[in-house]
Amino acid sequence: MRVRAAVLREMGLPMPYAQSKPLSIEEIDVASPGPGEVQVRIRAAGLCHSDLSAINGDRPWPMPIVIGHEAAGDIVGVGSGVTDLVQGDHVVLVFRPSCGACIPCASGRPALCEPGAEANASGTLLGGYKRLRAAGGAPGIGGERDGQLYHHVGCSAFAEYATVSRHSVVRIDRDLPWEEAALFGCAVLTGAGAVLNTAKIEAGCRTAVVGLGGVGFSSLLAAVSAGAREVVAVDLLESKLEIARTLGATQCFSAADPDVIAKVKATTGGGVDYAFEMAGNVKALELAYRITARGGTTVTAGLPNPAHTWNLQAVSLIAEERTVKGSYIGSCVPVRDVPRFIALYRAGKLPVNKLLSERIRLEQINEGLDRLARGETIRQIIPMD
Repeated sequence: MRVRAAVLREMGLPMPYAQSKPLSIEEIDVASPGPGEVQVRIRAAGLCHSDLSAINGDRPWPMPIVIGHEAAGDIVGVGSGVTDLVQGDHVVLVFRPSCGACIPCASGRPALCEPGAEANASGTLLGGYKRLRAAGGAPGIGGERDGQLYHHVGCSAFAEYATVSRHSVVRIDRDLPWEEAALFGCAVLTGAGAVLNTAKIEAGCRTAVVGLGGVGFSSLLAAVSAGAREVVAVDLLESKLEIARTLGATQCFSAADPDVIAKVKATTGGGVDYAFEMAGNVKALELAYRITARGGTTVTAGLPNPAHTWNLQAVSLIAEERTVKGSYIGSCVPVRDVPRFIALYRAGKLPVNKLLSERIRLEQINEGLDRLARGETIRQIIPMD
């Protein structure tokens, strides 16, 4: 099948992306699903900071690659061995496939699936397969004409259609609007999951979220929903702090304020019980750690550049009984948590639809990356219809 897709052929091109155009809208060929795979017509895809990290090189990937990972669509084809999905089913794409058989999967931690991690790092589907190929003589892997293209975290969702592993999708109700459904594939799983699964916060606790993108705002909404008595929002942009106030933040602080740590501690009586770093940089992680109270937990899900390191005062872990936890895909079990979070949304307890900033066309994706990099937007959605 020949479709339009956003292809990244070179990382690290300079801003503004509207001029350097790191993503080219090309025609590509998407193969039919093989055994254990499905083909999805992408209906809506969200532009996420993880996509930006592929553009700027913070998260290196093999090139050339069709990127995009937060999306929803409907099944148009199933490969052999897929018996629980049929044409017409609505699904959310999940950016870490889980084999169900490795030790992490068997332990109930599919976010840590070992074959899934290997496939994602290699730019393939689960099992090592590639189903994308450049069309019209465009160069593929290694520069070969009509060569293969890599998959972005098993999804490659900035395309009209995608062939993915059966383990990269979760079926959802058919009446959920596509643009809202897409959010549950990354922003909500990662952000709300960090609060409800990784940290397992208690009602009445003190919380803080550092970094207010789609993931950070999902964490904020989850903290409000779980009954936190203090929900502190920290970001560089006043515009996002204003939005945070409308979504339930009890206190808002500028990350640029040199006294922000002291102010948060003064406001919360010594710091928060749970601090969530969602900005994806070490400075934000340091801030989150320093506003965490004695005996508290700092959770990080922002995925900074792999080369960046954090200097931790080790003695504070002992003397203050601190906990630092990583959270990938919100420590979620997608087949359990996607329906669970959708149910919370339908009940009005997780109003993630308020995070939708604007709709853009696939051809406007480079301009959208500029807005994302400048922090001017929460979630831009690309309707593929």
